[in-house]
Amino acid sequence: MNILAFESSCDETAVAVVRDGRQVLSDAILSQADMHALYGGVVPEIASRKHVQAITALTDKALSDAGLTKKDIDAVAVTYAPGLIGAVLVGVSFAKSAAYALGVPLIPVHHVRGHIAANYLA
Repeated sequence: MNILAFESSCDETAVAVVRDGRQVLSDAILSQADMHALYGGVVPEIASRKHVQAITALTDKALSDAGLTKKDIDAVAVTYAPGLIGAVLVGVSFAKSAAYALGVPLIPVHHVRGHIAANYLA
């Protein structure tokens, strides 16, 4: 099973392809840390807008790096909470749209539980 996974709960946009819940085939990440450092911390509205700008290209990169196409995706996963509400909404909206367009299930992932589950990835 190939899962297309999205994370946008704060100031990094991340897209990965994971096989069978254990093997990371690819990941594409855009960090906004340098930009937010200019303001002394994360600016939620700017973070959300940067997610909108980056998420499509990162999705294409993650699929390409994994050697897969959208047709190879069996499910879509996305961080749904906790996080900056605008940033989370970008990822959730994109993931829901992708799951609907691909006709595959959507898997909601709690951010903290995702950190725990990351210990089991290869």
